[in-house]
Amino acid sequence: MIEPGEFATRRRELMNAAGDRSLIILASAGERLRNGDSYYPFRQDSDFLYLTGFNEPDAVLVLAPGRKSGEQILFCRESDPERERWDGPRLGLDGAREQLGMDDAFPITDIDDILPGLMEDRDRVHHLVGKDADFDRRVIDWRNRLRNQKRGHSGPGEIVSLEHLLHEQRLLKSAAELRCMRQAAKVSAEAHCQAMRACRPGMSEAQIHAELLKVFHASDCPPAYQPIVAGGANALILHYIANNQPLPDDGLLLIDAGCEHHGYAADISRTFPVNGRFSPAQRRIHEVVHAAQLAAIDEVRIDRPYEAFHNTACRVLTEGLIELGLLEGNVEDNLAEQHYRRFYMHKTGHWLGLDVHDVGDYRIDEQSRLLEKNMVVTVEPGLYIGFEDDIPTEFRGIGVRIEDDVRVGPDGPEVLTAGVPAGADDIEALMAR
Repeated sequence: MIEPGEFATRRRELMNAAGDRSLIILASAGERLRNGDSYYPFRQDSDFLYLTGFNEPDAVLVLAPGRKSGEQILFCRESDPERERWDGPRLGLDGAREQLGMDDAFPITDIDDILPGLMEDRDRVHHLVGKDADFDRRVIDWRNRLRNQKRGHSGPGEIVSLEHLLHEQRLLKSAAELRCMRQAAKVSAEAHCQAMRACRPGMSEAQIHAELLKVFHASDCPPAYQPIVAGGANALILHYIANNQPLPDDGLLLIDAGCEHHGYAADISRTFPVNGRFSPAQRRIHEVVHAAQLAAIDEVRIDRPYEAFHNTACRVLTEGLIELGLLEGNVEDNLAEQHYRRFYMHKTGHWLGLDVHDVGDYRIDEQSRLLEKNMVVTVEPGLYIGFEDDIPTEFRGIGVRIEDDVRVGPDGPEVLTAGVPAGADDIEALMAR
């Protein structure tokens, strides 16, 4: 749980970065109609959630550094007992001040009348340009209203994207954020363990999917993304989400699934045998991927380049592919020509936080950025062996990915998701129990 004071601190830090004569405008997510009067489950915009902790739609946050009558302003829905009878409670204007720590709150229905005046005497407006075309047009319209209201007043001279300032701030996780991420990792690991315990020949992907969701929802941690439950050759489809096929009795099952806790995500992948025992060929592929992952995790350290753990994984995978007879020649030539991409076509990880693929630049001044304390990344090497004629028969159709969430700690990598076994022997031992 993030305390209101931390959200207020984040807002102050963002205002300090933007400067005194700026105005910051950020919109919440909206509800999305599915059909009739039924909506998709609401999930707050991550940037808005990061700055407010407010989990309702139809709201706009405005930060006005130096405004004498209050710098932190929320436009939101008013309390409405009739609507709340149907849709649930609303925080309302008083709640925005008292519970969220806002200096001021106004009805969202009044934003067109009030917001142009907040732009007066501001040099620039920061908002997430290009994220929502309709909201872009509203920001421009508010500036035009100011010009019409104040003849000869041009309004803010610049409309600047908020992305860089806000997303760099989100990249370094606080102690409270890490607590949320550890809880998401713990529940996600429990779900993967339950899937391993439950799995047996004769089951379907859908049944294993249900086991994951049961653990997630029992802990009040919704899925952070649509799980991948890919049996056999379905693991070769990187974004497979059908999750509706029978499991192969003697094949592997690749699961990529994680939940979120107070909005903070976990992201775990494991690959294990449906019948509880790896075949010799399955084990050999799995061990290459696991070795690559362990070597890559060791690179997740302060002041190491972000790309170092990907490069390390590629080297270990390439060595393994040569040993397996899936590549020919020496390691250096294969790396230079990126021959591993036939079997490993994605990066080894990404930022993790309020979004599964979290925000933040990977490169600065065209160079891989250096890792800093309390960044969090995923480390997820894999191998995906197709059915081509030049592939040895025993390896055909095997797909393996192993993924963990790793914090850049003060003394080295902290694997947040260590609660679920990753090595072949440990997986078999858990499934045997």
